[in-house]
Amino acid sequence: RPSPSPTPTQRPLKPAAARALTVYCDATLPRAWREALQNALAETPVACVDDPAAASVRLMWRPLSQLHGDAVITRFYAVAAPFATVQDDVSLPALQAFWMGEGGPLIVAEEAVGPLQTIFDGSPAHTAPAADLLARLQEDEGALGILPFDLLDPAFKTLTVDGRNILDKGLQAETYPLAVGLSVSGPDAKELIPIIRRAIQPATNRDTDRMTTLIMTGVTAMARGVAAKMEQKGVLYPALVISDTLAAADITHVSNEAPFIKGCQVNNTYMNLTLCSDYPYIQALKAIGVDIVGLSGNHVNDFGREGARESLQFYKDQGMPIYGSGLNEEEACRPLLWEDHGNTYAFIATLAWWPEDAWATATEPGACYYYRNYDRIFDMVRQLSQQVDIVSVELQFEETYAPWPTEDQVKEFRALHDAGADIVTGVQSHVPQAVEPYSAREPGGPAIILYGLGNLFFDQMQSWETRTGLIARHTIYEGRLLNTELLTTVLEDFAQPRWAAPQERAEILRAIFDAAPPKNGDASPAKP
Repeated sequence: RPSPSPTPTQRPLKPAAARALTVYCDATLPRAWREALQNALAETPVACVDDPAAASVRLMWRPLSQLHGDAVITRFYAVAAPFATVQDDVSLPALQAFWMGEGGPLIVAEEAVGPLQTIFDGSPAHTAPAADLLARLQEDEGALGILPFDLLDPAFKTLTVDGRNILDKGLQAETYPLAVGLSVSGPDAKELIPIIRRAIQPATNRDTDRMTTLIMTGVTAMARGVAAKMEQKGVLYPALVISDTLAAADITHVSNEAPFIKGCQVNNTYMNLTLCSDYPYIQALKAIGVDIVGLSGNHVNDFGREGARESLQFYKDQGMPIYGSGLNEEEACRPLLWEDHGNTYAFIATLAWWPEDAWATATEPGACYYYRNYDRIFDMVRQLSQQVDIVSVELQFEETYAPWPTEDQVKEFRALHDAGADIVTGVQSHVPQAVEPYSAREPGGPAIILYGLGNLFFDQMQSWETRTGLIARHTIYEGRLLNTELLTTVLEDFAQPRWAAPQERAEILRAIFDAAPPKNGDASPAKP
């Protein structure tokens, strides 16, 4: 922040035929903004001054919390680390120390330095162009970075700052510690504000009107032990702990294995594999705000073709969009098209496992069988990637009980990514599996593969691993996958997931990060 000069130096931008506006511009304003503003003021007598006290208009960065809604331009900055990072939060005092070179290190994107100097004292000890930030962080274990919100991508993990999450659409913007605003003040400010708003675009780099939160979940089968608990404790019992978070998303997904059969009787015998859910159980899905249902599970026809038809009609009657199953193969393989906050989507679900009785045929209901429709699915992914912003493909692959994806799984999931899928999700695994993010600078652009999310509403209490689960919370911004958060759960009482405690969460994350297959073209899992 420049100190006042005894005698302001005026630099006329053009000859003034009338009283000139005297404008003080913060020295850290981007050159492109200055040029855009100068062009916009070509017909207006203006002079720049070095002393804010001598200016009739002052353009200065301020912490957003100090502007009380009066910011003309806003900019938000994220704290990031490489995706495979366990740390979730950092405090503002710690960032201040890191900024000054005490601990850390903290590497600040050059694009963020000027505006953030209104929050932090002095100049940062370490900087890099935003385009190089990820590589720098990967080279320096334990380093954190700061970059503009809109330059995030899936290869970063976004940390909260003092518990405030920049990816949360419900965030009160003025409470976020790394938010700044351009203050335009002074007696002639009203004359200049409309010109600034037209000249400097975008007005914000975090426009919630162009931001979608998409939540995707793992295995759900409200049968057996889950159904028994729902009968004892109420149909909402599975949803009680996690419902607020899931329902807050713009799009909430569930992968439901069991068909809805009216009057379905609870069969909680050991290893019962003929699954169904009674009609009232739909209330648990509604409680978590489900918008879309993937039906690629290999239990969709457990009550035969007629049971499948009944269940499909029940979803229709409930007004709940489905994909991955249908009255015939053509319908089962059809994508579900969606739009939210100006972002467009295609959701595809397919079954790559047995039994054959679960597969749809030309005339009979069931799930879209992956291998019989292989060319159709890949052609669809390639075409849709040119037509919508986000292509999401979920696979019911071979069921596994280890965090390492199988070699075939890696091969097929990567092939879908290479064909143009932005999000590839495994909905078969009963334990959390590895995650593979792709940065904006890799071939194909920002994307992510989640090899398996584990269980959501399923009764597998037999091991710690089957009790744990992932919920993927994706942020889509202005038509691209911006970032993905991994929420972690632990199943209690055979039916009710709760949020993992910090130590549990760290254990879950380390397990899946350690299981990530190498990206060197070798599809072999990275087993110990």
